[in-house]
Amino acid sequence: MRRWLRRPKAQSSSPAILFVPEFAQKDVPLARLLARLTSRRVVFDPLASRYETKILDWQRKPEGSPSAWWNRVIDRRAFRSSGLLIADTQAHKEYYCREFGLDPSKIAVLPVGFDDRVFSKSLGKDLLAGQAAGAPFLVLFFGSFLPLHGVADIIEAARLVSEADRSVGFRFIGSGQTLDCVKARAAELGLANADFEGWLCQSDLAEKVARTADVCLGIFGRTEKAERVVPHKVFQAMALGKPVITARTPAIEEFFTDRENILLCRKKDPRSLAEAILELKSDPALRERIAHKGYEMVWQKYHPAALGAVLRDILEKTANSDSGA
Repeated sequence: MRRWLRRPKAQSSSPAILFVPEFAQKDVPLARLLARLTSRRVVFDPLASRYETKILDWQRKPEGSPSAWWNRVIDRRAFRSSGLLIADTQAHKEYYCREFGLDPSKIAVLPVGFDDRVFSKSLGKDLLAGQAAGAPFLVLFFGSFLPLHGVADIIEAARLVSEADRSVGFRFIGSGQTLDCVKARAAELGLANADFEGWLCQSDLAEKVARTADVCLGIFGRTEKAERVVPHKVFQAMALGKPVITARTPAIEEFFTDRENILLCRKKDPRSLAEAILELKSDPALRERIAHKGYEMVWQKYHPAALGAVLRDILEKTANSDSGA
């Protein structure tokens, strides 16, 4: 999105817009003041609510605490100061309307997509046909180990998979809030089929996913936020031609269809995830079909140029609107 906005054409075609990027809730009131002084309209893409993220998902403070109250105030002030708010899913849009009393007409939906300079079409195309025969079957998760990722459930699923098929390996790339607990649980279970690797730069990550993964995992969290997001990792893995398994949520079903371009499992159910993994391992035709259909879909609808065109339409409509900040 930022890449598209930097283009001269984007700047010249939307002169009436003041765009505020993700996680900048505290900057929106100033942006609104500047917008009024320059006859522009504020468009804010928060990516997520501070209250939803810090209190409900990360659980850093209790819901009734002063910190929770203050984060809600920051969100509400930012959201209501915006002429238009961008949500990554319809589920998030509905949450913003319900939680902060926003007008649905003031919120547009634009999925997060992926960076095609890193998760490139050529890299995905090279690997779309699958790995060499006889290579170990690897299930890969990459991310920041947030509660919404539900990595604890992946570990429990790995235990169930290892009991059924010891040839399946699990690799976890990244670090974050739940990593220590997850590693401790893996050690407690004596999982010989799981290994952990720290953060990689984006290009190295894309290369490793492309070269080693047979299946990539999405999110399985038990928090409210997990119901409302479709993270970058889902689009990124699909862009590399990898079949993706993730929990069935309202957000994921906005964009993808079970057993057509993704494989969905039940929420809060490690056994359902384990069964999905074993099914993809034992059914190469299903695995390849899901990978191929997912690859085709994201390169048709969710790459930067496609999403940039959607964003351009959103900005032009907002610029031509008679209402808003």
